[in-house]
Amino acid sequence: MRPDAVHRVLETEVAAARARRGGAAPRVLDVGGGSGGWAVPLAADGCRLTVIEPSPNALATLHRRAVDAGVSELITAIQGDVDALDRLVPQAEADLVLGHGLLEIVDDVDAAVGALRAALVPGGALSVVVPNRYAAVLRRALAGRPAEALRLLNDPAGRLAGSDESIQRRFDIEGLAEVMTRAGLVVEVLHGHGLVSDVLPGSVLEADPGTADALAELELAACDRSPLRDVAARLHVLARRPA
Repeated sequence: MRPDAVHRVLETEVAAARARRGGAAPRVLDVGGGSGGWAVPLAADGCRLTVIEPSPNALATLHRRAVDAGVSELITAIQGDVDALDRLVPQAEADLVLGHGLLEIVDDVDAAVGALRAALVPGGALSVVVPNRYAAVLRRALAGRPAEALRLLNDPAGRLAGSDESIQRRFDIEGLAEVMTRAGLVVEVLHGHGLVSDVLPGSVLEADPGTADALAELELAACDRSPLRDVAARLHVLARRPA
C-alpha cells in the first residue's frame, strides 16, 4: 500500500529537519516507541533515534528488528516512560518527538505533553496519534452494542467506564487541539487516520490486487475532510514548538 497520511507528514518533517541541520541526521525521540514500528523505518531513512519504552520485551524486539534492518547504530533504546523523560534525555535537543499511542494511557495528559514539548528544539515538531472517541462510539453501535456506545459517548473522557480496558481516555478533534495549545504548541496538521482500513475485512483486499491502492488513495483524500476525518479510528496531530 502507498504511504498513509501520518507517514507522509513525518517524511516531510524529517526532510525539513535535515535541511535545518544542513544535511546532518535529524534527531528523533520516540516515547512509548514499543518494538520500533516507527523507529526502525525512521532510522533506515537516516535519522538518529532515541526510543523510550517501559517494556523490556518490547525493547528486546526493537533491538532484533534494528539489527536485522542494519540500523542498530542509529537507535538508542532506554527503558523508562514519559514521567521520567526529563531525567532520561537532554532537553531541547530533538527535532521531532513522537508520542504515538501514548496520551490515552498516561495519568496526566498535560504533564506528558509538557514533557514531550520540553524535549524539542525550538522550531521542532511533536507528532501524536490517539484513539478517536467518536469512532469508538460508532463502531460499537454498528457492532450491535449500543449500550456500550452510549456509555462511551456520555463519558467525559470517552472511556468505557467499568471495563478492564487500559485506555484512560479517547479524544476528539477539538479536545486534542486544546491539549496542544495549552502546552504552548502551534497545531499545523490535525487529521484522521484509519477511516476505512481498520474495519475493512482482509478478504476484500485479497480479492482484488488494486483494492489496496484504491483504499490508500481514499484514506489520503479523506483524512482531512470533515466529517470523515472526525470518525476515523485515530487522530493525528503535528504541533510545533515556536522557534
